[in-house]
Amino acid sequence: MKAKLTKLFIDFFESEKTSGIILVLCTFTSIAIANSNFGADYLDLWHTRIVIGAGDSFSLNYTLEQWINDGLMAIFFLLIGLEIERELYIGELSNPKSASLPIIAAIGGMLVPALLHFLLNTGTATQGGAGIPMATDIAFALGVLALLGDRVPVSLKVFLAALAIIDDLGAILVIALFYQSDFSMLYFVLAIGVYAGLLLLNRLGVNRLIAYLVPGVFMWYFMLQSGVHATIAGVLLAFAIPFRNGDEQSPSFKLQHFLHKPVAFMIMPLFALANTGIILSANWAPGLLETNSLGIFAGLFVGKPVGIVLFSLAAVKLGLSQLPEDVHWKHIVGAGFLGGIGFTMSIFITMLAFGNHGIVQSSKISILLSSFFAGMVGFLILRRQNAGIFNQKADQIN
Repeated sequence: MKAKLTKLFIDFFESEKTSGIILVLCTFTSIAIANSNFGADYLDLWHTRIVIGAGDSFSLNYTLEQWINDGLMAIFFLLIGLEIERELYIGELSNPKSASLPIIAAIGGMLVPALLHFLLNTGTATQGGAGIPMATDIAFALGVLALLGDRVPVSLKVFLAALAIIDDLGAILVIALFYQSDFSMLYFVLAIGVYAGLLLLNRLGVNRLIAYLVPGVFMWYFMLQSGVHATIAGVLLAFAIPFRNGDEQSPSFKLQHFLHKPVAFMIMPLFALANTGIILSANWAPGLLETNSLGIFAGLFVGKPVGIVLFSLAAVKLGLSQLPEDVHWKHIVGAGFLGGIGFTMSIFITMLAFGNHGIVQSSKISILLSSFFAGMVGFLILRRQNAGIFNQKADQIN
């Protein structure tokens, strides 16, 4: 039976499709301005200090870039968490047989890229960047898929969306476990205490969103001070907000529906503008031959499709999963390359992994190039596969 798209999934798919186009424009704009006569002023803008609060104990003094990466991106992760929750309850991941293929494929798509980067960088200062090629950018991946229109099987859209969501969950776990700084047990316990209170509200049947959002801000603050990246608070908040039966009256549904457009058209474009202002100096090309850059390229362009395809093949051969009836192996190969579009999450992890400006810049360039080539190859494979199917159907009709 062909997969059916729910209204909320269609809204999600359409918002990610448009968001992917906007992200491309923002990226090119950011790079162009950074390398123009206004480049210095443009980069200084993102390092402008913004202070919120009063006194040393309760004030937050961060740059505009940090507010975007630590604050607004927590809202992005909140939306991702709500998507994961929906998939687990009533979506593709709610049925073990249907969920097994994208879950196993996503695991392969995380392990193989991380392994390739680790093998190239083990024992070096850039070893900590192994998490960079693990993640798939949902907006770009679904945006490229959307360019193929209705010719792409519905089941493939669901497969890639589920795979990317599992990917993001994996990236979230990696951030929580490996990218901490100056850990504070006191603030961490306070954050977990707030989370426990939110879960209690859920169990007591409280449905008012404000009862979750206000404490959620405090949980974000405590998580920020704990050293565990503050965006994790967004995911925790998502799983505390009541899902109930998932209909349009569900608090989870309401918040997810509300966040789609602000995240797609404000938060992610701001993230792209703030983090892709890459100055292409005279010697930027040699940086792409460093082991870290090679590890990122190998992970995204090679490791992603290899991991996704091989693990999917193993799952089907072992009887753990089955391909949807309208999906062929060339579709999985094409989707595997689309999984190599790292961008948002890869850049995000780069900012956490490295403090050296030169390494960060070369990493970003490698991410952009790897994502571009992976997306292009995936698009061409899927377009050719679909063209072959349509030609075959036309021959059968004639």
